[in-house]
Amino acid sequence: MEFIDYYKVLGVSKTATQDEIRAAYRKLARKHHPDLNPNDKEANKRFQQINEANEVLSDPDKRKKYDQYGKDWQHAEAFEKAQQESGARGRASGGPGGFGGGDFSGAFGGGSRGFGGSFQGDDSGEFSDFFESLFGRGSSRSGGARGAFRGQDYQAELQISLEDAATTHQRVLTVNGKNIRITIPAGVENGQVIKLKGHGAPGANGGPDGDLYITFSITEDPRWTREGNDLHMKVPVDLYTAMLGGELTVETLTGKVKLKIKAETANGTAMRLKGKGFPVYKKEGQHGDLYVTLEIKLPSNLTEKEKELFRELQKLRPEA
Repeated sequence: MEFIDYYKVLGVSKTATQDEIRAAYRKLARKHHPDLNPNDKEANKRFQQINEANEVLSDPDKRKKYDQYGKDWQHAEAFEKAQQESGARGRASGGPGGFGGGDFSGAFGGGSRGFGGSFQGDDSGEFSDFFESLFGRGSSRSGGARGAFRGQDYQAELQISLEDAATTHQRVLTVNGKNIRITIPAGVENGQVIKLKGHGAPGANGGPDGDLYITFSITEDPRWTREGNDLHMKVPVDLYTAMLGGELTVETLTGKVKLKIKAETANGTAMRLKGKGFPVYKKEGQHGDLYVTLEIKLPSNLTEKEKELFRELQKLRPEA
């Protein structure tokens, strides 16, 4: 297996923080996404490497194993298990512990061949169940068959608008040159992750394919802000409507509605529209509320006549 420098793939240092890794991944994933490079095979390959690098480096446990074992990070548990068994066995026989001590010199196929070679320890089968559970059963004499390995998981980010997130709809994604049609349920949240089983990298030697994890990134909307299942919006109201009362038209996810404004409404008054908020994820017919905050706008560029009238009002209400 060729060694891939995941840090180099993402363009970050080995001391990079999780935030730096996440930012680098998002930037590169957008640049090399297959949808933006439909005829560029190299971009598609690069996109796979970026997802693979992020899948490892964004997970503290996997990153630790990768830093210690390099390309064999996926087999770290096997290394550590065998090392523990080796130490115990070496102590029992009076020999030194660890790799290279006692009769463990050929435990992983001999020398630097690693896990791909045959198992050449003693023939008692002491470790056969352990290695079979990870790599499949092989021959201890003729080189054996490589075990089955699960494919790598892929991770991708999908940007959708707030309005799109409020409706159940379908999207077509391109993964490894294949189009995958997915249904996005109404009510998904920003940062929510869904798993598409079996749409990751192919498994090796008959092993299962990896999974595809999609993280939703919901773009900001100029009209509404979302807090859980509730929506909030600010609506300007002219001074005269606020003082005398009237009607105001506001936009909701399901269309425009009219609000009745009471006379002498104060600036910052919040009005609740029940059930006009965001749909609740996977709960048909349930919605949050919409909160409308009124912002009173003072008139500007007053004429002399308007100023005169305001002065008259000031005289009528000197305490104001």
